[in-house]
Amino acid sequence: MIIIKTTTDINHLVKNRSLINLCTMFFSKSFGYALRGILYVAVLKERNERVRLDEIANDLQIPRHFLGKIMKRLVKDHILSSAQGQQGGFSINDDTLKTPLLKIVEITEGPDKFSSCVLGMRKCNGSTPCPLHNHFEILKKRWLRLLADYTIESLLQKDQDDFIKSIAALDHRLI
Repeated sequence: MIIIKTTTDINHLVKNRSLINLCTMFFSKSFGYALRGILYVAVLKERNERVRLDEIANDLQIPRHFLGKIMKRLVKDHILSSAQGQQGGFSINDDTLKTPLLKIVEITEGPDKFSSCVLGMRKCNGSTPCPLHNHFEILKKRWLRLLADYTIESLLQKDQDDFIKSIAALDHRLI
């Protein structure tokens, strides 16, 4: 069993650590937990078996109940697949690795994440902008482009042997 406890541990598993750090600074725990859960399941796809919720929650040290709700939503939106029963759990599907991070943001943060005013003003738009509106619009476009361009697959390292070894090096409690 691979032990992944923190966002820092996940950062060792992905190519673009700065992107993960940046995303977790701006988005909710739900987004971070969803991304970590997906990456965990994707890394373990080589086992050719489903990954149980208890294992993911334990290894990532995420509250099981909270993670369960997030994972259920990811299945509902076809990011992951799941099966119930003794051989049940979560697995990747044909769409998982192609999923842009923007879709995960929309699932966990809601579709309006980037449409509200950065200062919380009600009547902020192009014709009646707040003091930061124009600056935020530039950043928003960059964020949306970045999140649309990066997929789950683009975050995973290509050399799976070294990838698994680097995971194992994080914690000696491998089972």
